[in-house]
Order: sequence, then C-alpha cells, then structure tokens
Amino acid sequence: MTMSEPEKGFIFWPVGTGDSTTIRVDDAVYLQIDLRHMDKSENNDDPAWPIIDELVDILPKLDGKPYLSTFALTHPDEDHCKGFEELDDRVIISELWLSPRTFREYKNDNGLCKDAEAFHEEAMRRVKATIETGGDPGQGNRIRIIGYDTLLQEDDFSGFPDEFLSIPGHMITKIDNKDHSARFRAFVHAPFKNDSYGDRNDCSLAFQITLRNGAGIGQALLMGDLKYPIIRRIFDVSDNSTLTWNVLLAPHHCSKSVMYWKDDGDEDETLKSDIVRDIGNAALAPGYVVSSSMPIPARNQPNDNPPHAKAKTQYQRIVPNEFFCTHQHPNDEDPMPVIFEITESGFSYTGETTSSQSLSDAVKAAGGAAAAPTDAVGFGNCAK
Repeated sequence: MTMSEPEKGFIFWPVGTGDSTTIRVDDAVYLQIDLRHMDKSENNDDPAWPIIDELVDILPKLDGKPYLSTFALTHPDEDHCKGFEELDDRVIISELWLSPRTFREYKNDNGLCKDAEAFHEEAMRRVKATIETGGDPGQGNRIRIIGYDTLLQEDDFSGFPDEFLSIPGHMITKIDNKDHSARFRAFVHAPFKNDSYGDRNDCSLAFQITLRNGAGIGQALLMGDLKYPIIRRIFDVSDNSTLTWNVLLAPHHCSKSVMYWKDDGDEDETLKSDIVRDIGNAALAPGYVVSSSMPIPARNQPNDNPPHAKAKTQYQRIVPNEFFCTHQHPNDEDPMPVIFEITESGFSYTGETTSSQSLSDAVKAAGGAAAAPTDAVGFGNCAK
C-alpha cells in the first residue's frame, strides 16, 4: 500500500465503518482525529488499511520514535478509538483532546471498550500532571478538555488550568502548546454543556478545521456521530463563516439520522430538508463529502446500521463536486485514502473525479460560494 501524502491537508483513511482522519499542518505537526485499527487490517488481503502502521511510517521522529503532535477523540465508541493502546505504545502522543464525556462514561461504568478505558487512564494521568505542574506539563503529558461538564467541578479536576479548557464558540490555534494561528485553527462547535448526559454520540466533538498555506485556504467540517437535533442547533447558533466547508465528513458514517428525524408526536421519521439546505449552503467550491464507511448499499433494510443509501442521495444533491466513500475510493477492491491538499493556490482533491458537473452548475446546486475566501475566514475572535 502506497500513497503520496499532502504537504498540508486532510487524509481520510479506509478503515471500515469507523473514523480515522489525519490532518497534516506541516511536515512536523500532525493532528489525528479518531482511530480505528483492526487486527484483520494487517492481512494484505483485507481492504482496510492498517492505520497505525501507516502513521508510524509518515510521522516525524523524535529520538527515533514517531511523534504525533495531537490525538483528538470525538467520543469513546470503539469505532473511533480502536487501537489507541497500541498507538500510545508505538508513538509519542504529545497532546490529547477530548470531551469530558470520557471521564463521566468511565465513572458511570457504561461499558467502555478496552481502548476507551486505556484512553481514559492516559487522560487522567495527564490531568493530574497538568494540575501538579500548574501549567504546561510538557511533551507527552499535554491535554486539552473540550466542552464543559459539572464533573469538572469535582476534586479530581480541582486546579485544572483554564488555558487548557475549550468550549463551543472558542477556537483553538495551539497544537502541542505551540501557536499555529497563521496556518491552523479549529473552531469548536460541540459538545454543548447540556448534552453531557445524553447518548454517547450526542457528546461528540465537532469542529470546523481551517488550514492555510499562504493565500490558499481549505476547510473541513467534522461532526463525529452527531444527529439532526444537535447539528440543527449548531447551524442555528453559529456564524456562517464557522460552518463553511470544502470537505464534509458525513456524520456517523453517512447515517440518515443527520437529515431524517422523528420529532415528538410524529409517527414516522421525515426528511428534514432544512438541514440539507443549510449544509449545502455552507459548501464552498471545490467541495466534497466523504463517508468513512464500508461500501454504501444501493438500499437499506429497516434498522440497518450506517452507512445509509438515502443519506448518500441527499449529500449527492448538495455536494459541489463529488461524494466519496472511503471503501469505494477509487474502487471497492483496492480502496485508497481520500486526500485533499492545500497549496498556495488553494484547496484541491489529489485524485481523479468522476463528476461531470461544471463548476458553475455545482455552485448553483450547492448554493455555496464560487471559491474559497481569499482571506482566512474567522481568523480572529469568535464567540457563540
């Protein structure tokens, strides 16, 4: 398996139905959002990529060991953290980003998988190191808590510095405690405070990630496993500039729950065309949707898990350029990572597309802007 990684950009790995997204900020700084490493992926006959082996090959080295600047866990489901214990053993992970939900989940004994437990233990070690230091605990010990929970008022978190806590409406420009505001920012959309006690998926971290390379800009919208009600809220309370995207990672592996929902009092779920419209209106050109999943069926049976064919249909209606499934890219037999690069000329997909849409037709269909902004959108103070 070979690939050409971008100088700066986004990599969406084929890892089955699960998330593994690598963001290369520059040659020394990588942000990994979620992980799904399967033992079977080490079999060359299996189409899933052995994600940890790939990361070990591409990451920069510190004293001979691969160095990952930051690992962010959107939420502690196995398809988002499988292999973390092995990654932590084989790679120096300098910083962790996480929701307080991982602490609450562990405390309430709600059946965390082995790797989620390992993540929690490592996170608590870093929390203690940060409190004891009273500031930056240094490489390999850093942690950023994203979101707020009353649990943070308990003794285990007493004295945790505010500088390492981010909430919705904040933007993060530091990675591994170094400022990268000229080239990177993560605008935090979720989790909201009152979602701490709900379904685990509802507590997913959600970001708009912006990368800048000179005058070139690329933006990704990443929303974990969120469903319609919270995504609707994000769009309702957010400034438009924090919602724009060149690439959208289809939430919850192309789940229909993003745009098909059953409200209280309804007998059946219905298409929520408002969110389809708003997601489409936030699209930039070029613009792509990525489903991190196994091949999407032509149709689903009732109660099927994602990916969902009807969600794919809705995304295809609004995407300016192309819809990609990680396990159908470029084909089902030999999937390759979906890679986007940001150069000084702007955002681009590094493979070949099959879309016959012209740029102008695509923009009209998406309701988005004709091009990415020439100035960095939102590289300033933002609030919700």
